[in-house]
Amino acid sequence: MQDSPTSELQEAAPPAPWLRRWWRRQPVSRQDRVAMLAPLVAVFLFLAAIASAFAYLRLEEQDRELEAVKRDVEYAQQRLRLRLLERQEQLMRMARDIANKEIDSDEFVGRAESMVIQYPELQALSWIDERRRIKASYSAPSLASFQQRLPGDVLRAGETETIFSLARDLQQPVYSQPAARSASSGLLQLHVPLADQGRFAGVILGEYSIDSLLRYGVPTEVAAKYAVALLDANGQMLAGTAVPARSAASSLLPWFTPQSNSYEIPVSPVGNGLVIRAQAYRTSLGVVGSGLFWLVGTLSTMTAWMLIGNWRHVRRRLQAQRALVAETNFRRAMENSVLTGMRAMDMQGHITYVNHAFCQMTGWSEEELVGRGAPFPYWPDEDRDQLTARLEDELRSRTTPGGFQVRVKRKNGTLFDARLYVSRLIDDKGQQTGWMTSMTDITEPNRIREQLQASHERFTTVLEALDASVSVAPLGSEELLFANKMYRQWFGTTTVGHLQMVAQAGTPNHHRSDESLDEVDSFVGLPTGQLDSIQSGNAEIFVPELGKWLEVRSRYLNWVDGRLAQMVIATDITARRHAEEQAALQAERAQSASRLITMGEMASSVAHELNQPLTAINNYCNGLVTRIKRRQIQEDDLLAALEKTARQAQRAGQIIQRIRSFVKRSEPNRTLSEVPPMVTEAVELVEIELRRRNVKLSHYLAARLPRLMVDPILIEQVLVNLLKNGAESIDLARRAPTNRSIELRVLPKQVDGHDVVAFSVRDSGRGLAPEVMDRLYEAFFSTKAEGMGIGLNLCRTIVESHQGRMHAENIYNGPDVVGCEFSFWIPVNAAMNNTAGKDAGVTA
Repeated sequence: MQDSPTSELQEAAPPAPWLRRWWRRQPVSRQDRVAMLAPLVAVFLFLAAIASAFAYLRLEEQDRELEAVKRDVEYAQQRLRLRLLERQEQLMRMARDIANKEIDSDEFVGRAESMVIQYPELQALSWIDERRRIKASYSAPSLASFQQRLPGDVLRAGETETIFSLARDLQQPVYSQPAARSASSGLLQLHVPLADQGRFAGVILGEYSIDSLLRYGVPTEVAAKYAVALLDANGQMLAGTAVPARSAASSLLPWFTPQSNSYEIPVSPVGNGLVIRAQAYRTSLGVVGSGLFWLVGTLSTMTAWMLIGNWRHVRRRLQAQRALVAETNFRRAMENSVLTGMRAMDMQGHITYVNHAFCQMTGWSEEELVGRGAPFPYWPDEDRDQLTARLEDELRSRTTPGGFQVRVKRKNGTLFDARLYVSRLIDDKGQQTGWMTSMTDITEPNRIREQLQASHERFTTVLEALDASVSVAPLGSEELLFANKMYRQWFGTTTVGHLQMVAQAGTPNHHRSDESLDEVDSFVGLPTGQLDSIQSGNAEIFVPELGKWLEVRSRYLNWVDGRLAQMVIATDITARRHAEEQAALQAERAQSASRLITMGEMASSVAHELNQPLTAINNYCNGLVTRIKRRQIQEDDLLAALEKTARQAQRAGQIIQRIRSFVKRSEPNRTLSEVPPMVTEAVELVEIELRRRNVKLSHYLAARLPRLMVDPILIEQVLVNLLKNGAESIDLARRAPTNRSIELRVLPKQVDGHDVVAFSVRDSGRGLAPEVMDRLYEAFFSTKAEGMGIGLNLCRTIVESHQGRMHAENIYNGPDVVGCEFSFWIPVNAAMNNTAGKDAGVTA
């Protein structure tokens, strides 16, 4: 059998010597294979060429038919559109006449009757007021009685409620397509709104017969050539005809079977609610009905079969045996290696195969499962009805592509969660022989998912219960990514409040030097490194819409989808701000009262101080009067006396002005102030009291002291109180005249790496007792019988409001206390110094 085709092929070989030699060198098995395959390939190529030619001709024919259908359908759609627009224009003119009070109900009925008679597709016209009450209506005689509308009736709830509301809101004509209320064809409705001086006054409801619209709107030549139909938005046919589908017997080769060409397009102005479709009638049998095609195909198939019959018969059994063994071994090894359980069922729902993983999951052996039908032993008893319904869905091909979750019972009675995926089991002939199911244990993923969900719920509960507003929004977008309950109560569900708080609070400023330009994105101004290095912003703002003071904290973060977002946390601090304002007001009043008390305590000394210049002025004036009356004074003596009088009067005025500025109540005004004038003013104020108590004052000011951003009057008040307390302590200690002194020193220092100006007042009094030291700054505590106990407390408050600190300690000489030293320091703020030159009136 092998020699015959080989010899024939050798005789038919080309005469070329090199080809003959190559052919003779080939083994007999290869020559036999080539001899069998070459004619077979030629036959298949011939069949493919014939099939391609037929297919190409059929596609060309279908394309030409489809283009013709498209042109005719678009022409019919334009005719329907013009017809609908004409009726719409007429109804809109009628609506304008009703709005202008040009027609009443009777005239409306007359016009409606004329239009219904003139245009057969128009079935009814109704005038409906804004309360959905029918004022006038006319219906065609062909309209069913239950479809007619009578004056005085009210539209049924839900009948045209949605379209009626839409026409009222849009103030434009609106089409609708309600469901047919009888076996007759449905109606297409048009709502034309009525306006009365800009107010919605109802609608004119026009109802079209869809069947009549198709009959009179579609051109006759189009209706004759195609099966024309009107469809709704769901593809249901409302009117018209359709080409019947071909039977299964005529669809042996679906790619060659002629299909009916169809085209559909929405009918404007109705839109997708009304679609016109045309289907061309089939006029040819196609390639499948062609005898030539079947003749060529049959002859080619028979030739191919005769060529390969003998060759396949010889080798088929051995090859099939080897392939079957290899395939079986491979599939068995693969199925036993996978961790997914595999189960096969026949068309009746009986198990035909389970793999090793399925048996391990359920605990049942292959012998116990194969051949079993529902209910299966691994079904939990409480889920049996649900699983039976699932199995019936599988057998009816109603499967879920994404699989479904079930509970599975092991042989020992324990349960686990599994996800099943079902697919068709197709044999080598392409026929379905059953169902294949894969099962995966998802107990651990479910547990993790439940833990994550519980964690998310706890996190959400905490955020929703916060007294602060929390919102997250991406940069450069108005999308609100997250907002808790407090934010929604304050600002709603938009980003308006978020953006308003960010705008009022401002964003953190990042200093960029020349060396760090490479680390900053020049397009958005944000650091290109990790966001952890960005400091969060903190500000206090007032929101007029809420009438609240809010403390706003913001920071940047990476959202879960990778976008850069900004989180804003706002806390209501209105009560705290009110308390701070009241505390500031009380502190201001206390400071003024303290200065008044200080000047009251110094009243006798001030009176004595003023008495000297006033007495001198009196003596100068009396002496001048006496000498002028006696004409014993020269002009030079008169000028000298008047100058002395003026100096004494200026001295008295300076004393009074200094006292007035000290006790005057005013708002704190921090300005960039020099230290020496403040010290000089304080010394001059307290000098009278010191002289009265016979206390010597020595003060030292360092050269080139920096300026401070302070309120000078408040710092003078602190110095006056400390100096006066030192004098009183010396007076109570009854020191000798040579040991009654106070030393005031002002020096620049370094405290914790910051530049400060230190003030110290050292006296030679009796010092402070240990029990007094613990309560030194307590409000209303005083060691003096007539003291109020607010002086030192106010002094410390003033110093700390300037970011400073106050300290007191006794001075010892061995075991004896020889005095006390009060000291405080005020920081030198460089930033304030730099800005103060530009605006010296900055209010702290």
